[in-house]
Amino acid sequence: MDMQFGVFSVSDVTTDPTTGHTPTEHERIKASIEIAKHAEDVGLDVYAIGEHHNPPFFSSSPTTTLAYIAAQTKRIILSTSTTLITTQDPVKIAEDFAMLQHVSDGRVDLMMGRGNTGPVYPWFGKDIRQGIPLAIENYALLRELWDNDVVNWEGQFRTALRNFTSTPRPLDGVPPFVWHGSIRSPEIAEQAAYYGDGFFHNNIFWPMSHTKRMVALYRQRFAHYGHGRPEDAIVGLGGQFYMAKDSQTAKREFRPYFDNAPVYGNGPSMEDFTSQTPLTVGSPQEVIDRTLSFRESIGDYQRQLFLIDHAGLPLAKVHEQLDYLGEILPTLRKEFSAMRKEGVPDAPTHESLVAARGGAHDSTVFGEPDNVSGVATPYEQQANDEASVEHADNLLKFAEKRA
Repeated sequence: MDMQFGVFSVSDVTTDPTTGHTPTEHERIKASIEIAKHAEDVGLDVYAIGEHHNPPFFSSSPTTTLAYIAAQTKRIILSTSTTLITTQDPVKIAEDFAMLQHVSDGRVDLMMGRGNTGPVYPWFGKDIRQGIPLAIENYALLRELWDNDVVNWEGQFRTALRNFTSTPRPLDGVPPFVWHGSIRSPEIAEQAAYYGDGFFHNNIFWPMSHTKRMVALYRQRFAHYGHGRPEDAIVGLGGQFYMAKDSQTAKREFRPYFDNAPVYGNGPSMEDFTSQTPLTVGSPQEVIDRTLSFRESIGDYQRQLFLIDHAGLPLAKVHEQLDYLGEILPTLRKEFSAMRKEGVPDAPTHESLVAARGGAHDSTVFGEPDNVSGVATPYEQQANDEASVEHADNLLKFAEKRA
């Protein structure tokens, strides 16, 4: 499988601005199951759903939802679009996703993230000011729990473990593949590179120029830590579209949803937003052309996910969008495959990971993360978005000098 295509949900419960109908949580939960099944039917490779613990989102237990979907599907890979590594107990993450591996016969991976809701930290007894240290320590423990049958561990943020074994053990001795998801944090790109994991840049709000720099940083650091060439790094992208038979119809239909969307509603015009971000509202051919252009910025990559059910779109419209995506999917696969450079790794699957590891436990220890900028640790949390962008820029410039 050269490249994986799929859809993801942020699980918002939003009023449909064209009808005034607000779906219930029950309706949205049931809809997510139907969307995942339809995604498999049209030939997509991945369905992913986020984790939130506050209204207007319903997905507080994505592994429960994904396990239910696993029982009703046969082929599609099931993933999270966010697993909150900062506020969840790593022991529970290790157990839940190993269990999901078994019930889905290996059709599972996950995406680590810190989330975008500040109050979730105190709700789970954590301090948001410790967001980056929590992400680092918790993920290090998670790797220990998956890679070693018996763990003795002590850290800053949770009770020590003595002779502890996380059960069930990962399927075939191989943990789920991990993506580290980020929009603006260079620290997360660095963490993904350090472990040789995947980096998923959810480029639905920021210009491609920012995405390009973040992915370039990850690739350079992936090579720095000895995992292979920069082009061997495993990259995923987010995306967003609304399709209709022609551009005029798409814009007319999607405009009320865009204008009232919880995240970007009442902000830039739809035209400005589509010109500055990867959001594409138009014909199937326009979505094909825009999606293929992503490769020009970041090179060959392994996973493309599209935000599919948000902003109050009714289930019927989501099904329609999935049908459109299914129609253009063969073209996307063919064109990306034709452009793909020889030697670029395929998208990871459980089968490929088992083959690469030979089915055996393999606990790999790397050196300590180093200070790539010479000024501030790459794991230092920045005060705001502007500072994060500047920090990423400085990291990249320094990395480019060393390349």
